[in-house]
Amino acid sequence: MRGFETGLARKVAIVTGASEGIGKATARLLFEQQAHVVMCARRPDVLAAAANEIEAAGGGGKLLPVPGDVTRPEDIQRVVDVTIQHFGGIDILVNNAGGADAGPFLEQADERIAHDLELKLFAAIRFTRLTVPWMIQRGGGRIVNVTAIAGKNPGARSMPSSISRAAGIALTKALSKELAPHNILVNTVCIGKVKSAQQDRSWQATQPGLTRDEYYQRLAQDIPLGRVGEPEEAARVIVFLASDLASYVTGCAINVDGGLSPSV
Repeated sequence: MRGFETGLARKVAIVTGASEGIGKATARLLFEQQAHVVMCARRPDVLAAAANEIEAAGGGGKLLPVPGDVTRPEDIQRVVDVTIQHFGGIDILVNNAGGADAGPFLEQADERIAHDLELKLFAAIRFTRLTVPWMIQRGGGRIVNVTAIAGKNPGARSMPSSISRAAGIALTKALSKELAPHNILVNTVCIGKVKSAQQDRSWQATQPGLTRDEYYQRLAQDIPLGRVGEPEEAARVIVFLASDLASYVTGCAINVDGGLSPSV
């Protein structure tokens, strides 16, 4: 983003699911743009390693790793409280926590569906509820919900993830209209196939006979661009939406999928 003023310097951002993949790449880009970034993830050791790696690479902002399980309301409250104690406000929220749990409908117990909704939907609702008052105090803010193209075009065997992602897209649109008078812009990035630690674990568990490159090449067979996305490619869109460059963009569900989804 060189040559453009992103307006992210000294802005305070919370990024959930920040220890790996898209969340980690987003934290890194925000840090490079001199934002102060609170990194939240469930595993303290993995989170600390991610924060150390980002800091070692250099950036103009500040990093604060805060371990927390976003399915626990008390952990969400603690993350927000620590953010306010350290930085005095909140400008940006990136709701990124969550994986891609999916399978046949008849195998979906209530508990599995409920857990997915807690992780991907209710965590975003609770973080938003706690951070919006601080954004209003600052005169505006940005909320970016990371969802998936399955929320627009659910396929067979796509639940529970497609349910929670569709709800996240609806939440985004409703909030964008309600919060617009406060200059709080709300958008969602709908992810397709992007390289991740979760995908790597799937490769090792299901197709260890393939090399990593071979595994991702097979995943890319139905992608028009012919390849699986990199975490940084999704992070760039998220950071754009969090920046002043997207000052007239709200209520949008932007596909980051290499052309995979049939929906715009």
